[in-house]
Amino acid sequence: MATMANTLAAAMQVSGATAIAVVDMDSGMALATAGGGGIDLEVAAAGNTEVVRSKMRVMQQLDLNTEIEDILITLGTQYHLIRPMKGKGAAGLFLYYVLDRDKANLAMARRALNEAAGNITL
Repeated sequence: MATMANTLAAAMQVSGATAIAVVDMDSGMALATAGGGGIDLEVAAAGNTEVVRSKMRVMQQLDLNTEIEDILITLGTQYHLIRPMKGKGAAGLFLYYVLDRDKANLAMARRALNEAAGNITL
């Protein structure tokens, strides 16, 4: 299996990718990062942990019996993708991916994110 650093480096090869982080949902800390593009990934990790937790609470309150696949946040110049990870050794983690909106292809980015999620375990 690829190392976490290699997996993140591969995701950074997608057109428009500017940053990616593996985040621990319990602590809100970034366990590994690549890129940056002017984004403080430690602050982003903590803040987006709250986004994921909030969405999970709402889903529970609505009695939705499903899982989050992706959360997409569109900004004027960027896309932010969040993907909670599943599976043995990855539960409680999520990927946070930042893309330049003018250069990114969302379909390719989601594919790369899915692949990265499948390659990361602790």
